[in-house]
Amino acid sequence: MEYISEKEKALQEYLPAFTKEPDFDDFWAKTLAISRKHPLNYHLKPAAYPARYLKLFDIDFEGMDGTMIHGWYMEPAFCIHSDNSGEPALKASHKPEKFPCLINFHGFNGDRGQPHDFFLWIMAGMAVLTVDCREQGGSTGSSYPYGSTGIVKNVTTKGLLNPEEYYYRYVYTDCLRALDVACQLPDVDASRLVVHGISQGGGIGTAVCALDNRPCAALLDVPSCADLEKRVWGEYGAFSAVAEYLRKYPFHTKQAMKTLSYFDTMNLAEHITCPVYASVALKDDVCPAECFFAAYNRISSPKQIAIYPFNTHDGARHIHWQKKLEFLQNMKIIE
Repeated sequence: MEYISEKEKALQEYLPAFTKEPDFDDFWAKTLAISRKHPLNYHLKPAAYPARYLKLFDIDFEGMDGTMIHGWYMEPAFCIHSDNSGEPALKASHKPEKFPCLINFHGFNGDRGQPHDFFLWIMAGMAVLTVDCREQGGSTGSSYPYGSTGIVKNVTTKGLLNPEEYYYRYVYTDCLRALDVACQLPDVDASRLVVHGISQGGGIGTAVCALDNRPCAALLDVPSCADLEKRVWGEYGAFSAVAEYLRKYPFHTKQAMKTLSYFDTMNLAEHITCPVYASVALKDDVCPAECFFAAYNRISSPKQIAIYPFNTHDGARHIHWQKKLEFLQNMKIIE
């Protein structure tokens, strides 16, 4: 265990210099102000699903550029009560109490998922709001009129030469607006919003919690979007596309790195106020543990991290799910 212990110690001490531009905070203040001015225009439509104890809705709302973002909203169609013996039992209910709400952000090239992907959380007594990232694997496109910057390989290079046009500016604000939607849903307890994400979703979740103080907890697994210069240099995961772009256009290297710095969660993480439960895997070559520690080591709110030495980008998911439930129980977010 000596080798593993030394590796974990090095991660806990990893703190690369900020890459923030002087106008970093102003950029985000202006971005959030623009987003808040645009109406949500959300719609909730009941959807059929063959599960008796699930209420399912197709949901959509507008991003700050008018793009319609698609997702699922679901909640338990049961409540927990105690019978005469004092033991908890399930009871069908058409008038549920307000639920804590898990807000889910998916991995790269994924989508809002299928309702059964979230049964674990439903059985824990939570509502779930899960949303598409625009222009990935779901049904959400983009209305933003991008300029002349070309795209190489994937969307991580879209708008790369201008922070105001960069792809993740709109993804981050789309996901922040998902919090606005959750707070307007009548059966959601707005004081118990839990941000959840794996891989890209974990990176987005980190940014969302840094830019908004409404989440009461964050569950961030094998997160992306941190230490982006290292991600590009190592050609790790989705951000390998940026390296491919810069091989084609090497004269854009300085501007590309400048743009990425506004969306690097290591530059945002110090603003997180909610408790965080994160995970990394030491053999992960998609979202390396070291990259996320550049952000994690700057979080000053209560935090815990599970390190899985021999796992890759799977992040010991089959083990870690139970730990996430236990974390929420310990925080009294779920019973």
